[in-house]
Amino acid sequence: MAGKPPVSPLAPEGFPDLPPIAGVEFSAGAAGVRYAGRTDVMLARLAPGSVVAGVFTRSATRSAPVRDCELKLAIGADERSGAAILVNSGNSNAFTGAAGDGSVAAICAAVAAAAGVPEARVFTASTGVIGERLPHDRIVAKIDSLVSDLDAGAIEAAAAAIMTTDTFPKGSGGVVETPEGPIRIAGFAKGSGMIAPDMATMLVYIFTDVKISQELLQLALSALTPITFNAITVDSDTSTSDSLILAATGRGAVSVEALESDTGRIFVEALHGVMLDLAHQVVRDGEGATKFVEVRVTGAADDADARKVAMAIANSPLIKTAIAGEDPNWGRVVMAVGKSGAEADRDRLTIHFGDILLAEKGWVAEGYTEAEGAAYMKQSELVIGVDLGLGAGRFTAWTCDLTHGYITINADYRS
Repeated sequence: MAGKPPVSPLAPEGFPDLPPIAGVEFSAGAAGVRYAGRTDVMLARLAPGSVVAGVFTRSATRSAPVRDCELKLAIGADERSGAAILVNSGNSNAFTGAAGDGSVAAICAAVAAAAGVPEARVFTASTGVIGERLPHDRIVAKIDSLVSDLDAGAIEAAAAAIMTTDTFPKGSGGVVETPEGPIRIAGFAKGSGMIAPDMATMLVYIFTDVKISQELLQLALSALTPITFNAITVDSDTSTSDSLILAATGRGAVSVEALESDTGRIFVEALHGVMLDLAHQVVRDGEGATKFVEVRVTGAADDADARKVAMAIANSPLIKTAIAGEDPNWGRVVMAVGKSGAEADRDRLTIHFGDILLAEKGWVAEGYTEAEGAAYMKQSELVIGVDLGLGAGRFTAWTCDLTHGYITINADYRS
């Protein structure tokens, strides 16, 4: 890709100071997968006893690493052994046929031998260009040095290594107190374009020291994904490589025996916060984005209808370009509601931009002025509110504007 894009104007001030997670080590290096001299591979090693959960894209053309991870999690492996995660950027190893499967096998075998973990507990991911064979030999050649460089404090370097068109590394985490003691959570993500996930998003890795069964960890992850990573969109395109892995080392003082317990609820709430923060950072780094947009839909016949409306609005190129141009064109929101497939009634629909009422009772709201709407659209963070007036269904989605920067980035992506 020609040149490095400037950091998104919606980016946080910097990578957060994340708590170290006992039982997890990280490293990163430059394997030359696509570009010489660029850090493009990361390794995480998990201590024996760690449990792993995951959700992945359901794309019919999902990548070889995704298929391998799905199979390994479905079969399960002895949790008394360690585990490892290896991720490369620059090449997605998707639509690469049997050669792609061979690349995954070669990488897993090399990681297992060097890191001292079973091949069945090595999880890989690849992100980048689709349809080009992965030069896995370059990655294999770096594995020994990745293992020797493993460090519990190297999470930021790992986050940076998996970036493609991202303009900043994305991290989130913290320490939450429970009656039994503290729970530590730390995670990172990559994603900027091709964002409209299906059972996962982009590449996301989250780690915690809580003691919990694999079944409960998977249950928590699956419950939170629809309202975090599956509630965001940049461009309505679902990647072939979307992967989200959550690992619990069990090296902390706190045990979660049931998600409904007091401790379980605290853990789930904290995990939700980390997942939502990472999801929001992906939107804030949307290719060419200058506006962060929350779409709140209420009053739908049910939650499923609310989701239809929210995503129709969030994915509309007409709405997203109007936002980029700071045009309060609320008629385009009316359009999106109508095309969504959800039940709607013209005369019950209300539309807000922030606290400004734009439309109600089948017509423009009395007292609304275009100048008021235009002034609101100049903000970098916007809220579009739609109430259908039909029931208790609700859903919130997050998106960004669509600017010429998106075209520039994707027009020369492979150059």
